Amino acid sequence: MNVYFTFDYELFFGSNSGTAENSIVQPTEELIKIANKYNIQFTFFVDSGYLLKLKEYKDKYKYVRNEYNLVFEQLKKLDSLGHSIQLHIHPHWEDSFFDGNQWVINTKRYRIDNFTEEDVENIVYRYKKVLTDIVGDKVFAYRAGGWCLQPFQKISNAMKKHNIWLDTTVFNGGQNLSDTHFYDFINAPQLDEWCFEEDPLIEKKNGFFTELPISSIKVNPLFFWKFAITKKIATKEHKIYGDGSPVGASKKDILRMLTVPSYSCISCDGFKSSLLKTNYKKFQSLGNKKFVVIGHPKAQTIYSLNKINNFFQYVNLNKVKSIANHRK
Repeated sequence: MNVYFTFDYELFFGSNSGTAENSIVQPTEELIKIANKYNIQFTFFVDSGYLLKLKEYKDKYKYVRNEYNLVFEQLKKLDSLGHSIQLHIHPHWEDSFFDGNQWVINTKRYRIDNFTEEDVENIVYRYKKVLTDIVGDKVFAYRAGGWCLQPFQKISNAMKKHNIWLDTTVFNGGQNLSDTHFYDFINAPQLDEWCFEEDPLIEKKNGFFTELPISSIKVNPLFFWKFAITKKIATKEHKIYGDGSPVGASKKDILRMLTVPSYSCISCDGFKSSLLKTNYKKFQSLGNKKFVVIGHPKAQTIYSLNKINNFFQYVNLNKVKSIANHRK
């Protein structure tokens, strides 16, 4: 069973974005240490809108120039080490700005669906180009910001035009119907991988696009109670590296997770990393061919980094892949 560790390389999008050093660079350096130890490569889905804003403001503000230098140098380092750099789009950066002291995040247009098709084409072009300017012609995969992939028909033409043919956003059973977010993967195919054309939930052989879904499991509410308690206590071991604040989940979604079983993507973030080895064994016993894990540098903890390290002591390292190994 091939194993893919994928990380969304981004700041926070709540009232406090956090710093690039603590939310992105420092935890990514810790992940690089693990990768180097086992001679493996990860995939980083880079929030390209943020990169464009760094370029826009770096000559005006010293603070932004420092963030720009830290982030762009690290991305070059990741590429040189063989890690895969791919496209992550949070289009709310189109409406966000630096006010001289901090990033002011406007999430009123959080989903790419909030933009016209002409805007979408321009966003995909610019957001991909800022990555190819760093790593060259290696960018072909996409993960939607906040999992907000639907309706895919709105972005499919732009993705085809700019040769983005692999998506890894969908996770079986996932759903969020809040005002800011929207995705509904309840009816996703029960497959490790499939082709599609206009709808990522409808398999179409020889479709232009390939879906490599994030692995997911049904989680008991007891786990989320443990997760909430661990987060509340926040001992040194469980304190996240990131120093910002997230966009909070809706009260309806929180209530659902704490009261009824729900689907969750397999994550290496924080306390969720405690399930890595258990879920790997489960997927292996079911005969799955791919195990796709999602994580965020900003959400890493001492605890999660130890769990990730222990995981790679257990698995067959020859089966650990980056998305750069994927072929259409």
